[in-house]
Amino acid sequence: MSLTRLVLWRHGETDYNATGRLQGQYDSHLTDTGLAQARQAVPVLAGFLPTTVVSSDLHRAADTAAVYAAETGADVRLDKRLRETHLGDWQGLTYAQVEEGWPGALNTWRSDPRWAPPGGEARVEVAARAAEVVAELDTQFDGTALLCAHGGLISALTGRMLGLPLAAWTQLGGITNCHWTVLGRREGDNRWRLLAYNAGLGG
Repeated sequence: MSLTRLVLWRHGETDYNATGRLQGQYDSHLTDTGLAQARQAVPVLAGFLPTTVVSSDLHRAADTAAVYAAETGADVRLDKRLRETHLGDWQGLTYAQVEEGWPGALNTWRSDPRWAPPGGEARVEVAARAAEVVAELDTQFDGTALLCAHGGLISALTGRMLGLPLAAWTQLGGITNCHWTVLGRREGDNRWRLLAYNAGLGG
């Protein structure tokens, strides 16, 4: 068994996204817009013909994946290792509140994948737990794995799967709600290549 493609799908818009607050592992919920985004994305994602679908167990991702399951009949497995970065004391705050409480820390966090917010986890830790999921799927399935997860996790996992130096991880931009990133392998080559990043419908 060996995967040839990974499709990393970010959840739809949440109430926290709409109000500009940091979610981390807070269990926020999709807005009506987020549900509509998921429904619109399903036909494109189904075209990748995933042989397995795995989602973060946080509601915003699980509910996005449930839309896919309802439309396609696919089985979705939940895995807590696909949760977003735990942001510790920053969870639930706006960016302005974080800057006020921890001046300069946002820039440090954005520039160093090894740095963790107070009480939280670093992006290298997030990438490591997500990579465990991919490694397990790689021994169980052929073809395409669709993972429904979170923007920070997708960016970090992409950097790790591509083998990028840590300093280069910060050059990967954010992931828009309900957009996706695609990694693929050539036959006979176990290395992952970036085929699409932050692709999706609309802006």
